Amino acid sequence: MTQTLDVVFLGPPGAGKGTQASGFAECHGVPHVSTGDLFREHLKNETPVGLMAKEFMDRGGLVPDDVVCQMVRERLEESDADRGAVLDGFPRTVPQAEVLAGDLERMERALRAVVHFSIQDQLLVERLAGRLTCRGCGAVFHRKSNPPRVEGICDPCGGDLYTRDDDGEETVRSRLQTYRDATAPLLGWYEKQGLICEIDADRSIDAVRTALEKAVEGR
Repeated sequence: MTQTLDVVFLGPPGAGKGTQASGFAECHGVPHVSTGDLFREHLKNETPVGLMAKEFMDRGGLVPDDVVCQMVRERLEESDADRGAVLDGFPRTVPQAEVLAGDLERMERALRAVVHFSIQDQLLVERLAGRLTCRGCGAVFHRKSNPPRVEGICDPCGGDLYTRDDDGEETVRSRLQTYRDATAPLLGWYEKQGLICEIDADRSIDAVRTALEKAVEGR
């Protein structure tokens, strides 16, 4: 078995998982593998697996596990992932986790850790429901932590700022509950394998990054 830096990052919307995954991957010289980015790339390039995914998306259905897992499998087999990869938000279910474990085993690799970014729902609601997005350039602000210089106006382009539908408080709470319900079995599955590293995400980016490095370094 080859010692690689294959890690999974899990966390609810707004926990800062994507920011930490990107920084951690760059620091350690491994790719940041986000399923959202993979979907966009495959759809743009009209690859066979991308076209399969598009069929389901066009019908308004969920992309099946086997298609999602194939995208991730192909990415992990690329040369820049030989030393490992940071999997951002994948797997999302136990069946996906089982497929990933099998794929890594065939590559003579194994997960080093599963990092769970933990934070109270109320704090996430405050983070997400306070976001403001520019209609013009897409810049993101926050009413409390990163307000625009002029209320309602984007600093870079002067466009109008608005609250996205999926950032409304009721929608945020629904998204968080959906995440908790879907992720609980997955966390339990990884817990039994002793892979879970809990990280308190209610801290500054630098503090979370320091805790993350220490947690993974000890695995």
